[in-house]
Amino acid sequence: MPTILEPESLYPDTALERRIVGEGVRLLQGNAKKSLLELPDELCAEVDGLMTLRLAVPAEALAKFPKLKVVVRMGVGYDRVDRAECARRGIKVCNVPDYGTAEVADTAITMALALRRGMVLYHDAMRDNPPCPWGVLQNKIVRRFDVQGFGVLGLGRIGTAAALRAKALGFRVTFFDPYLPKGADRALGIARADSLHALMAQSDVLSIHCPLTRHTRGLVDAAALAALPENAVVINTARGPILDLDALEAGLRSGRIAGAGLDVLPVEPPVPEPPLLAAYRAREEWLRGRLVIMPHAAFHSPEAWDDIRLKGIETMRDVLLRGLDTNVIPPDSD
Repeated sequence: MPTILEPESLYPDTALERRIVGEGVRLLQGNAKKSLLELPDELCAEVDGLMTLRLAVPAEALAKFPKLKVVVRMGVGYDRVDRAECARRGIKVCNVPDYGTAEVADTAITMALALRRGMVLYHDAMRDNPPCPWGVLQNKIVRRFDVQGFGVLGLGRIGTAAALRAKALGFRVTFFDPYLPKGADRALGIARADSLHALMAQSDVLSIHCPLTRHTRGLVDAAALAALPENAVVINTARGPILDLDALEAGLRSGRIAGAGLDVLPVEPPVPEPPLLAAYRAREEWLRGRLVIMPHAAFHSPEAWDDIRLKGIETMRDVLLRGLDTNVIPPDSD
């Protein structure tokens, strides 16, 4: 009898999972909090399918699962799964790419709008002691949308959703994604940059939407940020290590970068606390109205949370029980 384990006890029961996989499958829940290594060996020894949301799947954890055939990462990113070790062991790795698309795109756009229309600025200033004067604050972060270029780095599902939202709001939208075929720009009615530098040069707002791979780690570094127009805004709802946080802080401190919205940081949870986060939490004056940080929550809504659960078990059913390749990540892909 195949055994499927959800190691974090994310849900109060397995009723939905039972409805999807039917009878003849064991559905188990574990009590791991921080690591798969917390699980008892005797439990792991029975598992054919592993579904994980928050927990990493390193090689040392995989060693506890001698029967494992499928890992479903209940989310879009799969950078915390040791895919090389999975490939060596013949374990298929899947993700859930079609949940949270609207939520993450909406968050990226909302961050950009809140910064560019001064909502963050006035929210901070009106709570000062004493509060700011009742009237307009002259600040370079405030801009009209249709005079700005909106750059999308990575035009996957979420990047496309963000691009269409930005276009509808009047931004001049350009994307860079070397993996897409010719014509993607024509289909969406947006522009395409032929290099990262070209994208940066025309992005008054830069929104990062590429996956974290060996090619994108550190991609948006000091040189890339220096290529942005003066007073640009940087949004990252993808993965923290794609963006050089120290370079972003330097750009913000110098005044060359007007503002930033971050849902992700290079290390999560952020321990030790990076200097930019410390300054933000301390409400240092130089960041007033210029920075928004969220705790990797852009994906979340009650509807998205339900999607993770449903689409995760559907993927496990397809791959483990039906022998399909639904959402399987090829071992040699980035």
